[in-house]
Amino acid sequence: MNTTARGRIAFQGELGAYSHQACRETYAELEPVPCPTFEEAIAEVRQGDARLAMLPIENSLYGRVADIHHLLPQSGLYIIREHFVPIRLQLLGLPGARLEEISEAQSHTVALGQCRRFLKTHAIRPVTGADTAGSAVQVAEGGDKSRAAIASTLAGEINGLVVLAADIEDADHNTTRFLAMSRQKIEADRLDGAAMTSFVFEVRNVPAALYKAMGGFATNGVNMVKLESYMVNGSFTATRFYAEVEGHPDDRPVELALEELGFFCKQMKVLGVYPKSAYREEAAKRGG
Repeated sequence: MNTTARGRIAFQGELGAYSHQACRETYAELEPVPCPTFEEAIAEVRQGDARLAMLPIENSLYGRVADIHHLLPQSGLYIIREHFVPIRLQLLGLPGARLEEISEAQSHTVALGQCRRFLKTHAIRPVTGADTAGSAVQVAEGGDKSRAAIASTLAGEINGLVVLAADIEDADHNTTRFLAMSRQKIEADRLDGAAMTSFVFEVRNVPAALYKAMGGFATNGVNMVKLESYMVNGSFTATRFYAEVEGHPDDRPVELALEELGFFCKQMKVLGVYPKSAYREEAAKRGG
């Protein structure tokens, strides 16, 4: 990795996207590198052109991010951190524009769907854009004070737009979880606090294999917070599972559970051992 790459972090999207916000909140000292696709963000790190990649993995309203689970095992990268970004949507307009003058708002179709009540209340017509940050760019370049964008505060700052209405989303619990990925395997120190372990596995083709594979986590008191399945190479007979558990592989209960899992697997790969975000506990206290 060259010296310049050590100071860079790649993400999918444009400057001002929520992935960019995640980069700024976690690694403010690194230069953000926008990429057109997740694959290209991963490639930046694999090729040594960036130190880290910041990838969204799931959203509290819409579930897992498409294609991410397929990309992670083959990425050659390791998860070193998780970060949660509450999605706060702003109505952004040109300087001097007023809310009552706005006739249409452009954004990603998902963001527009999250602001239905606000748009209906103010008789603003939704216009579908490629993404939130890109919509902010187009509104800034268009020069029409009757048009607004729905995007992040960061997108507004970058493009010289002003907030005409703040936090206009219908649901205030909308949150996206991001993973920071590194070419270097950096595992959390089990003595530094609570950890998370992410891994993928494929069970053997025997009756009740998944049930038996999961038994070790129950008997050893290991909390599995995520278990998702997805096809391998488009096959209806080959299934891979992505799982996350609370704890460190060096913790005796997790060690025993993973050992038992191995008896029923064709293959298993740990993708990362990283600090458990404080957001998890905060959300649990709020009942989220």
